[in-house]
Amino acid sequence: MRVVLAEDSVLLREGLVRLLEEAGATVLAAVGDGEALVRAVVEHRPDIAVTDVRMPPSFGTEGLRAALEARRLVPGTAVLVLSQYVEQSYASDLLAEAGLGGVGYLLKDRISKLEELSDALRRVTDGGTVLDPEVVAGLFARRRSGPLDELTPREREVLGLMAEGRTNRAISKQLVITEGAVEKHISSIFAKLNLPPSDDDHRRVLAVLTWLQS
Repeated sequence: MRVVLAEDSVLLREGLVRLLEEAGATVLAAVGDGEALVRAVVEHRPDIAVTDVRMPPSFGTEGLRAALEARRLVPGTAVLVLSQYVEQSYASDLLAEAGLGGVGYLLKDRISKLEELSDALRRVTDGGTVLDPEVVAGLFARRRSGPLDELTPREREVLGLMAEGRTNRAISKQLVITEGAVEKHISSIFAKLNLPPSDDDHRRVLAVLTWLQS
């Protein structure tokens, strides 16, 4: 897969380039700020943009905003955000764009595990959604009451793993239940959230967005 990387720390940027290459990616450009990220995506048209959230000059949301702007200019570009912190509002903003291409949000500590980084890159590039478990836990903790209150505890567990981008097979292994049981739980989630089958919408993404918006 072809990657454009944005990270303001030179040392961390060089380390990420090496990790990404070890994960099987080709790094087309490695830049240090949001504006450079947008230019690099427009120039190279990568499969995925990997970026930090906090970037110069203000170290606010420049990295995330730049990645989303780059995707608007080059539709279909996947976005994987790396952050040192669980920043729920940023994760919510990112997931709101999930229908426009693959998205992911991982904590930087997670990238020390090459297999997890490689798996996240593949799933996001394939159009999936990948959230760090700590991000999922934080988002659930701040969720207000709403339609998800009808879900059973097991259905909440399944939805949380869906938010991490897990497949039905991965969910079944983690919860030690059959794939058939996972499918039944997901069907129940869709029904309770009023998400009927549709050729135009991705119900797994919509279920996660419903949870975020509750």
